[in-house]
Amino acid sequence: MSARASDPRTEVAPFYTKPLELLAYGSPEGDNQLMRPLAVLLIAVMILFGAYEFYLKKMPTTDQGTAPTQAISLTGVRADLLKIAEAERTYMATNGQCVTLEELLYSNSLSMASPERAGYSYSITCSGSDFTVFANHAPAPTGSPIRYPNLATDQTMEVHEVN
Repeated sequence: MSARASDPRTEVAPFYTKPLELLAYGSPEGDNQLMRPLAVLLIAVMILFGAYEFYLKKMPTTDQGTAPTQAISLTGVRADLLKIAEAERTYMATNGQCVTLEELLYSNSLSMASPERAGYSYSITCSGSDFTVFANHAPAPTGSPIRYPNLATDQTMEVHEVN
């Protein structure tokens, strides 16, 4: 068995030294044919991962405690609140009284496809010549990291979060 172990042809990884001119001037092109595409692929994956981390995971949220994917829905809800408040202001200026959301829709003072969006339902509360438009959402399930802020606006046309 010892005679067999000393035979270089039977060794698992025989010792091999490249000729001196290859060590001094680098290896021939054939040795790098597989490494260059792998290096390019590795760099591309690193760039894509960096873009994912920067753009998707660190997207700003519109409200504290909400998910980045909620930003589009919350922007639409804010736009709806302002649209409803503007219609209420116009109706009050024309008719001298505050009306409910259903009456605004019925009188064609407000055109909306649906009086709700992404789980938010809208309502108007009147108090003399003042009004408040609310956007309410059912609370998130217990233990959920996402929350659904309730929003409101009034004749000042400033949208703010309410509890």
